[in-house]
Amino acid sequence: MKAHLQAHLRNQVAALFFLLPVATALVALPATVMAQPAAPELRSLEVTSDDGLRAGAELEFTVEGTPRSRVGLRINGVRRDIALRETERGVYTGSYTIKRQDRISPANPIRATLRTRNRNIAVNYSFPAGMANPAVAAPLAAPVPPVAVLKIERFSVAPIDKIEPGAELKFSLNGPPGGSAEVEIPGVNRVSMREVRPGAYEGAYTLRRMDNLLPSRPIVATLRVGNQSVKSNLTQALTADAKPPVLRNLAPREGEAVVDRAAISVSATFDDAGGVGVDPKSVRILLSGRNVTPDSEVTPQFFSYRADLPIGRHTVDVTARDMVGNAMHKTWGFDVVVPVSAMPATVPLQITSHANNAIVDGGTTVVRGRTAPGAVVDIRVQAFIPVAALFGVNQEPMTQRVQADGNGNFTFSFASQLPLPGTRYEVTMVSHKADLSTESKLVLFQKQG
Repeated sequence: MKAHLQAHLRNQVAALFFLLPVATALVALPATVMAQPAAPELRSLEVTSDDGLRAGAELEFTVEGTPRSRVGLRINGVRRDIALRETERGVYTGSYTIKRQDRISPANPIRATLRTRNRNIAVNYSFPAGMANPAVAAPLAAPVPPVAVLKIERFSVAPIDKIEPGAELKFSLNGPPGGSAEVEIPGVNRVSMREVRPGAYEGAYTLRRMDNLLPSRPIVATLRVGNQSVKSNLTQALTADAKPPVLRNLAPREGEAVVDRAAISVSATFDDAGGVGVDPKSVRILLSGRNVTPDSEVTPQFFSYRADLPIGRHTVDVTARDMVGNAMHKTWGFDVVVPVSAMPATVPLQITSHANNAIVDGGTTVVRGRTAPGAVVDIRVQAFIPVAALFGVNQEPMTQRVQADGNGNFTFSFASQLPLPGTRYEVTMVSHKADLSTESKLVLFQKQG
């Protein structure tokens, strides 16, 4: 069946299209089954665009079909499927912002799939001619005054102390009067705003425990006046970041005696406690009075410096600022000592698979190490999410116990319940044998993107 299209141009760069099915079900069912009332059904698809099929344009979809189903869209030229959410009974909505690497042609079909229980149906819809190049109104015979460009002057939020259930987000927007405005919080909801005085719009939303904030996507305000609409991203942080960063996981530890070897690693992690993050350009590292910053690896999450250090006392002095200017200063010391051949007072414990502050991919992380033959190693893994992104999901520490083999080798693995980019994993290991024990700590970071 060919698609029928109803097109409604909202403005010079926005189009609304109501599309009728142009294909039959993905799986042909027997006639007796098709007659059953419970057969899945896709009735219509509606799509709007604020700038045709250009990169950066936002496509918004509305599908009507069998209630309480799963609905997804697939467009040739787009690398991922677009999942829709049931917002009303039998009505599914979703949106997609066209990326620069997408290759969408008006000739590409939009394939909608609806799944309910163990049945599914798929229907193809077509983009209309002219979707790639939104129609431009023909010039009038007589000159007319130019239409003012719609613009959001200011979009802001009142910072809160902490992102947690019950906290209220209060948004404000300034623009032309007489319009309608709303705020889209990715993964949460759309918040309607009301015009409290000419050109000033306000709206509020109270965070709920099961809200699923998506920190990787921006909070977007939309203002509509007449036939025009404009969007603006929120550029400020939701939280009032008044606390300076904290330096954690010092290596070597304060007062530790490090046996002299070819190279010693000096490192630590930055913890901004849910703030906006550390500015790597502000980090300055002094080792025994010498500036080693240019020779160090510095990221927003950690710093690391490796060198052959002489015997004796060494001090580390670190200063840094977060992105809003909150400053921190930390000093600690350790000793490099001559190795002795006396009976060891501790159990050896060494990680052989990862360097401290290493980057790991998603999925299962396997850690290997070496200790005394037959020693028992207790492991505790704690995950620290960089922002308070999910409510109602508590990542409990993972604990396990392993025993080294006859050569002292041991292995363990862990997988995060929620591997968000930038998550910091602090792995604490304690090796026991007889009355001796040794503790070691390994810090790993979830790969960004």
